[in-house]
Amino acid sequence: MRCCERCKKPTHTTTCSYFNTQTICMACVSKEQKHPDYERAKRVEFEQVLKGNLNYEGIGLPEELK
Repeated sequence: MRCCERCKKPTHTTTCSYFNTQTICMACVSKEQKHPDYERAKRVEFEQVLKGNLNYEGIGLPEELK
């Protein structure tokens, strides 16, 4: 079983954060999706991928999600 890199809780399901390079659980994803900068983080990542930057590190994790 894996642990979420953000909340450190055990989980079977993970995905990558749009804010940084952490692998996070679905509960943390839900919190991210409610953040006011979430859509901007997604848009900027998409723009970076289109430019060929496949190692984009994100716009940075907001303090309130840490």
